[in-house]
Amino acid sequence: MEIRRLAPAEWPLAWPVVAQLRTRLDEAAFLSQVELQSRHGYELVAAFRDNRPIAVMGMRPVHTLARGLHLHIDDLVVDETCRQSGIGQTLLDYAEADARTRRMSALFLDARPEAIPFYEKQRFAMHVAPLMRRGLD
Repeated sequence: MEIRRLAPAEWPLAWPVVAQLRTRLDEAAFLSQVELQSRHGYELVAAFRDNRPIAVMGMRPVHTLARGLHLHIDDLVVDETCRQSGIGQTLLDYAEADARTRRMSALFLDARPEAIPFYEKQRFAMHVAPLMRRGLD
């Protein structure tokens, strides 16, 4: 297995995997959003097997007064045919190593309720500050 950052020309390779999580998007919307986010440090990382992406993770540096400089992980998804094989953990290990290299203080991520047990096994814990949202309809 090979894990590496994707160059912009490779972003379409990530779509079949990401589509398993982000069903409300189509490929064009996905690529447009990745391009926009990449202007602020967002990167796509993929795990490849036989030259085919089998897992994808978005990650971006964030610096806030409350949390300091940290790495935020977005959209970690493993192809449904490869789940429970350790690939998600391997991508999180990649993110941690990257954050340590950049001297960041922590990893943060948003989790769907059904993914919380997986993240807890990877030593993530619920953050004490609840995330609040107000829609702007």
